[in-house]
Amino acid sequence: MSVPPARSVLAFAGCGLFALSSVAQQPSPSQQDRALPDVATLMHEVEDHQRTLEAIQKDYLYHEDARREDADGKQIEHQEFDVFWLNGVEIHKLTRKNDRDLTADEQKKESDRIDKEIAKAKERKQKAAQKGQETDSHGYEEVTVSRFLSLGSFTNPRRMTMDGRDTIVIDYTGDPKAKTHNRLEDVIRNLAGTIWVDEQDRTIARLEGHFINSYKIGAGLVMNIRKDTSFAIRQKKINNEVWLPAEITGRGAARVMLFVSFSGTIRVTDSEYRKFKTSSKILPGLSTIDDNPANNESPSKTPPDSSPTPPQ
Repeated sequence: MSVPPARSVLAFAGCGLFALSSVAQQPSPSQQDRALPDVATLMHEVEDHQRTLEAIQKDYLYHEDARREDADGKQIEHQEFDVFWLNGVEIHKLTRKNDRDLTADEQKKESDRIDKEIAKAKERKQKAAQKGQETDSHGYEEVTVSRFLSLGSFTNPRRMTMDGRDTIVIDYTGDPKAKTHNRLEDVIRNLAGTIWVDEQDRTIARLEGHFINSYKIGAGLVMNIRKDTSFAIRQKKINNEVWLPAEITGRGAARVMLFVSFSGTIRVTDSEYRKFKTSSKILPGLSTIDDNPANNESPSKTPPDSSPTPPQ
């Protein structure tokens, strides 16, 4: 299970966090009269529904804007990405950096990075398959709901309205003493927060949390996240068929090898969601995108891509 879809908590720690702007409201009397579902059953339904959603998510691409600021609010870095699926891997392709287009040399390096990322993901998936393990799009072992439930406790279920939709809101507190099987489970047991589950679609619409304790891997050389580093994640429903990332923010201090290092705030916003035509391919100099009039987002710029293989 990815939490949220296509974004594991480990990806949060290593790639970025998104800002929250939705307004949650108290339920109406009629909502309060309805019985709440069993929490464990609800989360298993979320897990099952996520597998269906992931197949639809692979038909979409969108624009991502990431900004990093220091503790005083001064912008340190601004990056823009095209996000799409390629060969079964979710790709974040850098297109602009600090408000300028990439040079030809930078574009080549980015294409080479993507090729290596896909190759590594395939290798991880193959190794996991040999062990009978399920993995996410990047080949990392997934954490099932059953394991999630054993790493902490879900409490205080209640019903609230968010963006005009009914949600089931649940608090989560990890157990730092819980036995874990991998590094992602280590992260999950050190988290506390709140989850908003869309009641109709059984998908995570919003997630807020913070690290209960400081978290380190390799004496802090591989990963080092300061206690109370917090994050908020929101998804939105697109074309009335799929939930995709909308906003994430992170505040605190974290470092993940050479990939991420910040002390302050990270903010990422997603927009310009576009759906591929069935026959569309991303090839050098050619991109065919479906300009779906039903989309509730403004038309996007067609993303160039030098990858030789069409999305799968």
